[in-house]
Amino acid sequence: MEVYVLIGPSGTGKSHRALMVAQENEIDVVIDDGLLIKDSRIVAGKSAKREPTRLQAVRRAIFVDDEQTREVREGLSELAPERVLVISTSAKMIQRILTRLCLPQPTKVIRIEDIASAAEIAQARETRRREGKHVIPVPTIEVKKRFPGFMVDPLQVFFARRPDAKHQRVGEKSLVRPAFSYVGKLFIADAAIRTLLNNILAEIPGVGRAVKTRIHVQKNDGVIIDLEVQVLYGQRLRPLLYLVQERVQERIQYFTGLTVLRVNVLAKELVV
Repeated sequence: MEVYVLIGPSGTGKSHRALMVAQENEIDVVIDDGLLIKDSRIVAGKSAKREPTRLQAVRRAIFVDDEQTREVREGLSELAPERVLVISTSAKMIQRILTRLCLPQPTKVIRIEDIASAAEIAQARETRRREGKHVIPVPTIEVKKRFPGFMVDPLQVFFARRPDAKHQRVGEKSLVRPAFSYVGKLFIADAAIRTLLNNILAEIPGVGRAVKTRIHVQKNDGVIIDLEVQVLYGQRLRPLLYLVQERVQERIQYFTGLTVLRVNVLAKELVV
């Protein structure tokens, strides 16, 4: 199986162009926002667009849920496609999806900047900001079955006529406004993350409380956490601090949906 990926920040028009990318690369299976789509029909999965909050939508899109993951894996096994297009917001998110779905590394990586102009991307972002509308690359009849009350408007896409084709192919997409688009921007206070960090540390034997934490936001890429902790006397420092790094990154990402780029841990105090 060959895996093609389409990468671009949220709201830049990836799903809007998904059918055209699939058509140009002769791909008939698409994985987008938690859904497995075959020939414009939803085969398996649960859409992130149906989630009530943005955090839950992110978790749905990267297949955190085991049942959803199993369903899509089984769907892929039954379809056995030659090529599949995976759509997500970053290379890191793509890797998570590929790992969860047991897919091979990408054959081709397509970035939104490769297929859309700066003006088109800016317009897509402005539309998302003002209207909160999202595109799903399936016909409205599929949307009505899976998204009762969500349908906003159908969109038709006309593909260029191929030399060996008698007729111009027409594709259909649906425009929806998810529940989470009404919420606006999401803000997670540093104090909330610090409280969560202390709860995580309390579950790790050999570690005391956090002496100091610093959270550095890296624009839209994620966060870096600097963490100084108490360590109980008699512990092997290196494996313990590696465990803290791993557990903090995993649990913060799981509970908040934030991308944790790095966790720097320093054993600051020794407690007897």
